[in-house]
Amino acid sequence: MSILSRILLIAPILFVAGCVETYPIAPSGTESELQRVYAAAEASMRDLGKMRTDVSPKDAPFSYDDLVQDFAQIALHNEYRIAGGRFIAGESETFLRRWETPVRVAAINGASTSESAARFNTGEVSKFTRRLSRLTDLDMRTSTKEEANFLVLFLNENEQVDFANTLPTILRDISPAVVDAFRNSPRNIFCAAFAFTKPGQKGVYGNVLILVKSEHSDFMRKSCVHEEMAQAMGLTNDSPEARPSIFNDDEEFAFLTRHDEILLRMLYDPRLKAGMESYEVIPLLPAIARDAAR
Repeated sequence: MSILSRILLIAPILFVAGCVETYPIAPSGTESELQRVYAAAEASMRDLGKMRTDVSPKDAPFSYDDLVQDFAQIALHNEYRIAGGRFIAGESETFLRRWETPVRVAAINGASTSESAARFNTGEVSKFTRRLSRLTDLDMRTSTKEEANFLVLFLNENEQVDFANTLPTILRDISPAVVDAFRNSPRNIFCAAFAFTKPGQKGVYGNVLILVKSEHSDFMRKSCVHEEMAQAMGLTNDSPEARPSIFNDDEEFAFLTRHDEILLRMLYDPRLKAGMESYEVIPLLPAIARDAAR
């Protein structure tokens, strides 16, 4: 499920990914109302056969050529950019982005989050961190929020505003457009990832902020964790051709699939480096896809 996307030409460079829905969303109301709205949207998707949980469905085969095409579209393209202080749509080719240094992940739950929901959230982030570490062979683990460079935030509408006000103290030189996007995240954006590259290091991630709307059900919060954490590894775009995949706006799949696991292995293949241009990456992909799919 994916939103605003992918590259903002600022210093440090920011890439944004997330989950947007087109189901009717009420313009205002209480938190309990928003919980009901999100529950109705989830039910609507499930009634349409979306949000599947199968990892390797037999009705969605894919080939090595599919993996190459999907990787090129998802890892080497942007959907959005900043213009006039706002995010606007406009796909463009870009260079490879990924982590090259240790990743320390922390889950932060807003004060409104119940104790049981906080345990669930923290547990899902911890489990998925371990899974991403295995897939990418990165030094990636959970840590305290003080040590973390990858924050997963579970916040309600009011807490989003409060946290946005602290962003300039957390990330120096953050764009006002990013602060505004975090503060005023529309209700039809279910969750979002903001990934920042290191100054002077082309395509190398240094910090990530992930926003998950805490009004969602356990199922939807878990789905957001899978998509946003995976996209914040460097698979920031979406493709309508990618299947079975969470990197597709059709919302057919809720959780990371085998197809997506292979894309992550491809992204962190040692033959690739952050900052490589598409003309350098694409010739290597057929061999990398075959090795990653073994």
